[in-house]
Formats: sequence, C-alpha cells, structure tokens
Amino acid sequence: MTEMRPVQDQTAVKAMPDAATVTHVQHWTDRLFSFRVERPATLRFRSGEFVMIGLMGDPDPKTGKQKPLLRAYSIASPSWDDELEFYSIKVQDGPLTSKLQHIKAGDQIILRPKPVGTLVHDALLPGKRLWLFATGTGIAPFASLIRDPETYENYDDVILTHTCRDVAELDYGKELVENVRNDEMLRELMGDGLDKLRYYPTTTREESPRMGRITDLLKDGTVFRDLGIDSVSPETDRAMVCGSIGLNTDLKEILEGYGLREGANSEPAEYVVEKAFVG
Repeated sequence: MTEMRPVQDQTAVKAMPDAATVTHVQHWTDRLFSFRVERPATLRFRSGEFVMIGLMGDPDPKTGKQKPLLRAYSIASPSWDDELEFYSIKVQDGPLTSKLQHIKAGDQIILRPKPVGTLVHDALLPGKRLWLFATGTGIAPFASLIRDPETYENYDDVILTHTCRDVAELDYGKELVENVRNDEMLRELMGDGLDKLRYYPTTTREESPRMGRITDLLKDGTVFRDLGIDSVSPETDRAMVCGSIGLNTDLKEILEGYGLREGANSEPAEYVVEKAFVG
C-alpha cells in the first residue's frame, strides 16, 4: 500500500479561511467515508441543517493563486454535539471529493459557519409519525435528527428508510441506529420496551433481506405491510426526503398523492425535501 500524501502543505493550511481541524476519519467502503472536525465555538445550528465545507484548490498555473473548493454538506452530528460529523461519497475525478477523501486527523478543512436547510423540525407541522427517506449519503441529515431528543419528543413513531446499491453501503446507517438505540438518554425518551425508531434498509443491486427502491416499495404497499401501517395520512404523517434528484422528484409525487404538502421554514407543512447536493 502506498503512503497517503497529505492534502495540504503548511502554507495552504495557514492561509486557509474558516479552518476546522479534522479529529477522526473512517472509510466505510471504497466509495464512502465519514469524518469529524472540531466545532467552532460560535457555531449554532439546528439538527438537519447543512454548511459549506471544502479545501483550497490547486494553484492557478499562471498566477499561483488558490481558490476554495466548496460544496454543501449536511451536518450528520446533532445540534448538541461538541464536534461536527460529515458523511461523504468519494468521486475520483470530483473537484472536491477527489481531494477530500484523503484527509486525515490533524488536517484542516474550510468550514463556512452559516448553517441553512429545510430538513428541520421547524419546517413541519406537528404530527404523530415521521418518515425519513434517504438514499446513499442522503442519510447524513437524518443521522443528526435521530440523535436529537426533540425528534422523539415531537413524534410517537420515527421511520428511517435508507436505500443503497450494495449491502456494505448500509453499514454507516446500521451502526448509527444501533448507537441510538443503545444511548441511555435517547432510550429514556423512547420509553421502556417502546422502540420509537424503526430502521428500514433496502438495496437495489446486491442481494439483501429487503430489496428494491423505496419508491417502488411504497407504490406496491410493501413498506406498509412490512411495518404494519395502513398508509400515509396528512393528519398524522410527516416526511423528510434527502437523496438524488430523481428520488426527490419521485417521492414528492408519491407524498403529494397521499395528500401531503411541501413545507419550508417560512411556511411549515407535511413534508420537506433537501435541495442541496454534494458533487
């Protein structure tokens, strides 16, 4: 195995604006990794929001100047956490992720401390059941929300669906859910013997116990049969969606077919969709 080359030299690190130091990196597959950084003392955010993060780009061949490469990343840690966690795909020829995948503890990234986003409790009207629909790294904002006590104070039932191509790509979510269920503070909110958090993983390519796109499993009723639920109702159900443009479009149509309306921070309703994507 060849030695990993540091992403930034010391000159770039010192000059980098809004620097945050990496504390931990974990590679889940050859396509997925997560990392944690120190949280700026002044940063306040709502669970489910995203920030712009990145690295300095390569020097311009003519001027030698560097420009920051920034992308929107959901904060995967809850609002109370001392560190910020992010979950990312590796794109070998991606301007940012081709570099970001090589970071290690002690390196620094750019973190613009202006969190925004629609996947927050304030954008939904009160309800009884919360659906969290994710594909791939779209699980990141829900990693924040299912670790937030407010989620279990607001809802009697929380259903996290996560669809990936291969079984190994579900490992991040599987470990996340196990940790939540074993967390003493969150277990107290869920109540003895009552599991408010239900996890519904599916794969679309590699064989697994549950296969299929979540949209297809909703349309044919498989999800409802598996979970013992009649259907989705605007009176009781609320939903958040984070995935590919195709998934978001399909789920919007499905949810509106059940009578749910799209909400926003300024006008809460029955479901919300995140429109920021990592490339």
